[in-house]
Formats: sequence, C-alpha cells, structure tokens
Amino acid sequence: MVGIRGFGVDVGGSGIKGALVDLETGELVEERIKIATPYPSTPDAVAATVAEIAARAGWDGPVGVTLPSVVTNGIARTAANIDESWIGTDARTLFSTALRGRAVTVLNDADAAGLAEDRYGAGKDVDGVVVLLTFGTGIGSAVLHNGVLLPNTEFGHMEVDGMEAEHRAASSVKDTKSLSYKEWAAEVTRVLCRFEDLLWPDLFIAGGGISRKHEKWIPRLENRTPVVPATLLNTAGIVGAAMATQNSLEKGIAP
Repeated sequence: MVGIRGFGVDVGGSGIKGALVDLETGELVEERIKIATPYPSTPDAVAATVAEIAARAGWDGPVGVTLPSVVTNGIARTAANIDESWIGTDARTLFSTALRGRAVTVLNDADAAGLAEDRYGAGKDVDGVVVLLTFGTGIGSAVLHNGVLLPNTEFGHMEVDGMEAEHRAASSVKDTKSLSYKEWAAEVTRVLCRFEDLLWPDLFIAGGGISRKHEKWIPRLENRTPVVPATLLNTAGIVGAAMATQNSLEKGIAP
C-alpha cells in the first residue's frame, strides 16, 4: 500500500537537491536528485533548476521548496549564499510559474529541517519546545512547540556577550580560529545558555555537518537543556519541504 507522498527541493549555496518523500515515515522513496546551484544563483536560474529536478523525478504534483532566506507570505526577504537579487522576490509565484502552475510552498531551510527532525528524527515524541540549530557557515534556527513551527527565527544573529551568536559558535569559527573541540564547545555552551534563558526549551537538536562528529563535542557542553544530534542529516530539508506543502494542503491554505 502506497502512503501519502510529497516532493521537496532543498536549495543550497552549492547544490540543489530534490526527492519524493514518504510522508508517513519521512523516508525518501527514491534517491535524491542533485544539481549544482547555478552561478550566478539568480531567481530565474534557480527556478529552472528546481523545475528540472521535478521533471527528472517524473513528479507533477505540488512541490515544497526551501531557501536560505527568511520567507514571509512566499516572498524572500533575505539571501544567504544565494544571489542578492532574491531579496524581495515573490518566490512562490516564481517557482509555481516555472512548474507550470503547480501549487508551491516556500520556506526557510532551517525551518524545513526543524519540521522534519521534530516529526521523524531527533525530536520525535518530544513534547514542548524543540529548538533545532544548524551549525555551519552561520547558525540557522528553527523553533517548534508541540510540532507547530514559529517561522523565520534568526537566533544565529542574537548578540551573546557582545558578539553575534554565529560569529562566536558557528562551525566555521572553529575552522577559522583553529579551535579544539573543547574550546569550540565552550563557545557553543555560552550561546546555548543565552538561548535557553530566553526560550526555556525542552530539547536542542544540533544539525549541520559538524553534527556527524557529535561525540567529540556534544558531551562537552555544559548548558542545562539536553542536546542531541540531528538524525536526518542531508535529507532533512527535502523532507521538511515536502511536509510543508502537505500541511498547507491539509489546512486548505493555498500554498
């Protein structure tokens, strides 16, 4: 018996990835399709790539798309690691046009990962407030309460002891400053303590590439809230994008 399926596309600075998702299990039905992000990564060029991925997959239904942007009412308000011409673009209409009028939902990439991890991954069956933080070039954030997303949080830009959180504790800082895991974990602890004093979460989920080496740094953290590594890794954005479109359809909201 075939379960409910959706299609998600995750737009990143270096690659655009898409796949068909089983929304009952959160697993990819087929291997993801990846195409290098066009340069320059203008809206039209990225939209054409998203359409190509859907076509290669043989998918003709609604599509969920993540962007490394704050997205409100389908409009990209910021642009991180994509062309600045995205700012102010009606991304939902753009992608829908490229996909020949299909329904499209567009959301922030960290928000998509948070949705996926909360339902299928490290946050599954956790009640209360779950905060996903992606540690990479910067720090992305997603906040959920009992599975409901508070969209477009930007906690990586919060000031912590006179410095933006991501300038203190992104994984790129570890590399740039050649910090040991012990030294970097101390900076992450300072950031998490600030976040938890304001949010009082029940769980932090640590994502980003460095989460694959979680055993080297998560045990060194000294904040009070439990921290666990993300489990969906490079599929989380795709899965969350597919989820977002299905959620919109179920609520009767025009994606």
